[in-house]
This record gives sequence, structure tokens and C-alpha cells, in this order.
Amino acid sequence: MAAKSAPIAIPKRSLFKGVEVCELVKVQPYVLRSWEAEFPKLGITKSPGGPRVYRRADVEQVARIKHLLLVEGLTLAGARRRLEEESTPVAPNSAVIDELIGENARERLTEVKRGLQSLLDLLSGRHSGSEFRLEPLPARPAASRAATVNRAKAARGKPTSARHAAASRRKRA
Repeated sequence: MAAKSAPIAIPKRSLFKGVEVCELVKVQPYVLRSWEAEFPKLGITKSPGGPRVYRRADVEQVARIKHLLLVEGLTLAGARRRLEEESTPVAPNSAVIDELIGENARERLTEVKRGLQSLLDLLSGRHSGSEFRLEPLPARPAASRAATVNRAKAARGKPTSARHAAASRRKRA
């Protein structure tokens, strides 16, 4: 296998022309154009039919593609798969999830899971009469209900406050 390629020094600019990318990464223009066909997210056009320009991230990706093809010996399809795998976001840890979905969310999700498991058992015939029971959800605080109602009204295009309601009545009159 070939030795590792030396890292390239990318100038601190936001956009690069195709010729500059070819010089930086040391590939021929026809190679860059063929990679553009295989990797459609590579480069951007400022205007329809205009020349393609490359962001700094695109130049780094071209260098990564070159490394995958020439050093690691992958095909274009293999390089595309590897880049997709690398760009797949990593699942956040459970502390971040708990923070995002609020307090006692894990307990609520556990209750939902138990309820769904009970329904599955009931439907599959593995249910024993005393285990399954339906209970109403606990009442939410009034502020939470009002926020839900306002979001629903906004989704339907209805006014969400008294001031907006008065304005909409004046428009109709």
C-alpha cells in the first residue's frame, strides 16, 4: 500500500476556483470534474451556467477523496460510502437527550413503553386480566395547555392573542 499523503496547506479563504483546487490537491481538472459527477455536493455555482467554485470544506473533501482512492485503494463507490459513514451524525449521549426532552422524560418514556408492551401482550393473547389497565393521563398545568392551544391556533392561521383577535375582527367588519 502507498505511504500516507502529506497534508495540504489550504489558504485561509472562503472560496476557491477549480484551477486552484486542482493545484492544491494536485489532481488534473478532468479528474476533479469526474469527482463532481460522483459527489454532487462537491462545489457550488454562483449563477446558473457559471463556473463552479469550491468552499474550504469542499477542498478538504477533495483531498479526502484523493486519499481514499489513491492511498486506501477504494473505488469511487467505496469512497462515497466511506464519506457518507463519516458524515453520519453520532448519537448524543443520554445526558444530552435528557436535557433536550426535559425532566422526567425517561420515566415518561418507560411508562409509554410499558403501556405499549401491555397492548402488545393483550393483542397477542398473552394477557393476564390483572396486569392490563387503562388510566387517564395526568392533567397538564394550565400554562402548558394554553401554549399548546396557541400553537394549534397558529398552525391553523388563527390569532393567538386578544390583540390579534381584535385586529382580525376589525378586518372582517
